[in-house]
Amino acid sequence: MRDGTPLTGDFGQRLRQLRTRAGLSQEALSHAAGVSVRALADMERGRTRGPQRRTVQVLAEALGLDDAEAADLEKSAAVGRPRPRTDTGPAATGTLALPRDIKDFTARGPALAGLLELARDTDPDRPGVTVVSGQPGLGKTAFAVHAAHRLAPHFPDGQFALDLHGMDPEPTTPRDALARLLGALGIADAAIPAGTDDRAGLWRSMTGDRRMLLLLDNAVDESQVAPLLPGAGPALTIVTSRHSLAGLESVHRTDLALLRREEAVELLTRIIGPERVRAEAQAARDLADLCGQLPLAVRIAGQRLLSRPHERLSKLVARLAAEGRRLDGLQAGSLRVRAAFALSYRQLSTDARTFLRRAALAAGADFSPETGALLAGLSYDDAVACAEELTDAGLLQSDATAERYRFHDLLRLYAAEQVAIEDGPEIRDAALDRTTRWMLRRATAAALHFDVEHEGSPPNDAHDGDPDPDGAPAGREEARAWLEAERAQWLAALRRAHETGRHQQVLDTAQAMHWFSDINQHWEQWVEVFQRSADSARLLGSRRDEAIHLNYLAWSYNMCVHDPHNALTSADAALVAARDCGDGLQEGWALGYGAGALHRQGLVPQAQARLRAGADCLASQKSAQARLAELTILNSLGTLLRQAGQPVEALETHRRSERICRAGIPGRTDELIALYHAVARQQIGNDLAALERWSEAEPPLRQALTAFETAQMPAWAGPARLDLGHVLSALGHPEARATLLAARDDLTALRSPRQAEAAAALSALDEATATM
Repeated sequence: MRDGTPLTGDFGQRLRQLRTRAGLSQEALSHAAGVSVRALADMERGRTRGPQRRTVQVLAEALGLDDAEAADLEKSAAVGRPRPRTDTGPAATGTLALPRDIKDFTARGPALAGLLELARDTDPDRPGVTVVSGQPGLGKTAFAVHAAHRLAPHFPDGQFALDLHGMDPEPTTPRDALARLLGALGIADAAIPAGTDDRAGLWRSMTGDRRMLLLLDNAVDESQVAPLLPGAGPALTIVTSRHSLAGLESVHRTDLALLRREEAVELLTRIIGPERVRAEAQAARDLADLCGQLPLAVRIAGQRLLSRPHERLSKLVARLAAEGRRLDGLQAGSLRVRAAFALSYRQLSTDARTFLRRAALAAGADFSPETGALLAGLSYDDAVACAEELTDAGLLQSDATAERYRFHDLLRLYAAEQVAIEDGPEIRDAALDRTTRWMLRRATAAALHFDVEHEGSPPNDAHDGDPDPDGAPAGREEARAWLEAERAQWLAALRRAHETGRHQQVLDTAQAMHWFSDINQHWEQWVEVFQRSADSARLLGSRRDEAIHLNYLAWSYNMCVHDPHNALTSADAALVAARDCGDGLQEGWALGYGAGALHRQGLVPQAQARLRAGADCLASQKSAQARLAELTILNSLGTLLRQAGQPVEALETHRRSERICRAGIPGRTDELIALYHAVARQQIGNDLAALERWSEAEPPLRQALTAFETAQMPAWAGPARLDLGHVLSALGHPEARATLLAARDDLTALRSPRQAEAAAALSALDEATATM
């Protein structure tokens, strides 16, 4: 040998002599070769007598051996390896070698690091097990195979891979799987026991001292996997399944997420080459998005493009952009996204299949079991059971905090296809109509919790009441939570009711939403809600209802989408309808909403004229509703006067509004009057600020802000906080900056036009502070 000292003994002795000669500790050799310290120790002690050829190669490289020494080390390792089988019977299945690794494997760094850590920390007396589960198309098998190749040097006693065919009509039985595993260890057919338990016992006894890696791919359930797991020793088993296998105890779990967009583009780049991706960078990003960052879909798109080297990425993007053709476009040879989904779909129970495909009809990004139950025609409890089955199968993702579920975009398309194939238009329409009726009844009853006409409690006969009184939201907080969580569902229901001619139900729901809409002025959807209700009123031939809902529409254009042109058009139409039916209340509202639109267009004199006309019109009305409308008009008029440089007259107008509030309005709750009073106090504070009476302005603004926060009305609290911030800045108050900062954040979240004003005020304050 190189130093003249002959090497003797078996593999373990040779390895120790070579390591000592190289002056390396076990830790140093472990680091250089990528083989764990525990594996090296097992080899040198003789517990591992015949490590695999790949392990020997990396050790030889780390030790700096020449070709002759490396060959000699390999020869000593080969002596200790199990002899290959020579029989050719049915059980002679070969060595169950790992499948070929994919050279363009991308991402999954944290998941791989977790498995490497698990391999290093494997307890010599307790074999490690990790379960890789998730929805179809996540690349579970590709990840497991890649990880197995990376981990191979840590497991010198062999690496074995077995497909359990979990998605086949007849998955591999534990008995047959054990026969293949035992055969891979060199056990002759005649020596393999007949019973499953005996086979499992022999398997455990043979693997107890082996540092081996076992890949069990495509498992169907826990009962299939459990008998195949080594019972003791330093082995590591990687199990892949479309099911969570939650019943397996004391196992590590590897959760694979969708790729990030940049990772999906990287995978595409590795498949088709960087030149094509650089040439159409945006198309590559769009393609990743259309594939939903699902690895299988990205790979299929890449393979399709690879087979068509002259096809532009933008062409495939245009094809996939059409939802009806997307799944057709995501196929390349035998690789098909639709086929991957179909394998899992066929495994489901009848109810779960119905639940999955009908849930694709739900609106919005996610849905509740309640919605799924309505669409599928199941009881709530059965729907929850189906949702859990689908989550366990990786076909739905559950919300981390709420009982809500969501689809992957491509899986939703597949489920919608199944509706067309298995249900047809009649059953589909019946499911949607059933859900529409239920949703609008619940939405109406929930919204009436905010209607001042009923003092915060919905009447028992509101649209026939809630469809499920036992499960109905109790009180405003629960009602608000339901309305916000199910916004997409009840809006879709309102849309369908309008399109199918159920106009009275549209009117009832929109009318109930009137007061609730004030709490969420930043929702742009109110334009659609009140446009549809105004159209329904017209189609029903009710000029009074048309005036009411056109006024609501004018409000939504003014306050929710900041579109004064359409607001004025709607207000003018409401004014004509109100005068046609002689409704003075709606006439006053229409004048007020029209004034707001004119003001936003910079037509101040015209806006003032309409507000004065509206106040006069409402003053002559005797109803409590007219008093509330008059308060709104007076507050708006005062604000306009102040902004026109008439703060004294503005203050007088707002004091008049405050006097009405203090006198009270018969039939209206103290809580409601307090809100109107808070608006008046806010405007009085602003009037005093305009007169530079800063100290007097602070208290009413604080009172207004407190009232709006107590009522949980962020759309009103944000502007009030900004007004207070201006006054505190003028006073040099220490709370000024924090108040303006909070106002800016609030107004930004609300998408308010005043967010720029808040940012400017904050910047001015910081500049002034810096120069002091």
